[in-house]
Amino acid sequence: MKLAVITASVREGRYGPTVTRWFTEQADRHGLFDLDVIDLAETPLPAALPPSFEDLADVDGRPEGLRRLAARLAGADAFVVVTPEYNHSFPASLKHAIDWHPVQWAAKAVALVSYGGQGGGLRAAEHLRQVFGELHAVTIRNWISFDQHWTRFDAEGRLVDPEGPDGAAKAMLDQLGWWSRVLRDARLTTPYQA
Repeated sequence: MKLAVITASVREGRYGPTVTRWFTEQADRHGLFDLDVIDLAETPLPAALPPSFEDLADVDGRPEGLRRLAARLAGADAFVVVTPEYNHSFPASLKHAIDWHPVQWAAKAVALVSYGGQGGGLRAAEHLRQVFGELHAVTIRNWISFDQHWTRFDAEGRLVDPEGPDGAAKAMLDQLGWWSRVLRDARLTTPYQA
C-alpha cells in the first residue's frame, strides 16, 4: 500500500521536516507501506482557487506541478499529515492544499502527527478531523502529538526519549494499516461515490 506523508508547514525555520523524518523512519521500520513524502514547501499552489468544484476536479487542465501533486494524492491508499498548530489550528498551507484536491482523500484513511507548544498541536489535529470528515476521509483514532517539540529532539533531529513516541508510531501504523487495507478493498469492490 502507498502512504503519502505530508509535511504541512511552509514557514522559514519550520520544524516539520524534523518530525517528518522521524515518522518516515518509523514507517520504514514498520514495513507495511511504500512511502511518498510530500513537502508542501516544495509544492507551490496558486493563490486563487478555480471558480467551481468541477474545475477543481478537472486535473488535466492544471499546470504540470499541480497535476503531479494530484496524481500523488490520488495514488495514495492512506495519508499521514505532519502538522504544527498555528493560532489554535493547522496552517493555511495545508488547508489550501486540501481545498485544491477535494476528491483525492475520499474513502481513504488519514493519520495525524501534530506538534506545538503546551498542547502539542491537539487543536490542529481536531480541526483536521472535521475537515477530512467533510471530504469523506476516515481519520483514525490514534495520533501522535509532540508538546514543546523543540525539547523532544536533539540537534541531529533524533528523539531525546524515543520509547513512548516510537511505540505510539507502531500502534498508529498498525491501526492505519487496518483501515487502509479495508478501505482500499472496499474501493476496489465498490467505487466510492462522494
